[in-house]
Amino acid sequence: MNEPLGPDDLAAYHENGFLLVRNLISRPEAATMREECHALAARLASDADPTWASARTVTGASAARTTLKHAHDTQFHSAAFARLLVDPRFTDVAAALLGGPNVQLHHTKMFIKPPETGSPFPLHQDHPFFPHARHTVAAAVFHFDDAPQEKGCIRAVPGSHRKGPLPHVEDGSWHLPPDTWRLQDARPCPARAGDVLFFNYLTVHGSGLNTSDQARTTWLVQFRDPEDRPTTDEHTWSLGQGMMLRGIDPTARRTDGAGEPR
Repeated sequence: MNEPLGPDDLAAYHENGFLLVRNLISRPEAATMREECHALAARLASDADPTWASARTVTGASAARTTLKHAHDTQFHSAAFARLLVDPRFTDVAAALLGGPNVQLHHTKMFIKPPETGSPFPLHQDHPFFPHARHTVAAAVFHFDDAPQEKGCIRAVPGSHRKGPLPHVEDGSWHLPPDTWRLQDARPCPARAGDVLFFNYLTVHGSGLNTSDQARTTWLVQFRDPEDRPTTDEHTWSLGQGMMLRGIDPTARRTDGAGEPR
């Protein structure tokens, strides 16, 4: 049986805190999932814009017109997302990066950056949003269309995960001080449809404004080792949290009919 990642890939992930896996799914599959995302956005038809207040401040006057479409818990809206969640092409890579056989879901989220006005994200760690005891939480960003720099691709700071949790500014969301953590100083991670970017939740990352004439469509899966427990109650409302994507949950205990542990 072939290993999902080679030694050099694993070494690069642990050294940099992120790894772009090329062609994890095919371009036709990515195109189909792109259609699923845009159809979901149309069905939800929400006027809510999750653009961070900090992003509007950081990017200047033009940011007043930036927009972003998103949806949480996508696997509860379309079975296509549920199937991809347990696809071994994804879960085997996730397990290799976690260093163990078990992969547990934390949450999923879809992002669509519209053409020309797709909102940026200032540099940040994901840790403040859902801190865990052992810091195994990681993200997989599936690219369903090409994401060059002009589309506002993800940028990451190599080795930043080794700094541990950093103090963040809270102003409706969490971000690092933009005068000392500048987005333009982070390494761009341009991707093609079908590529998946994996990174630890301590890795400093962000993304730029979509200035192109096409949307940038991504799907985020946050996952963890099931033995790594949250240290706060943040984000516990996510549907499906705790679902096993690969292996077993060694911490599971037998419960009575009311869900209480015996």
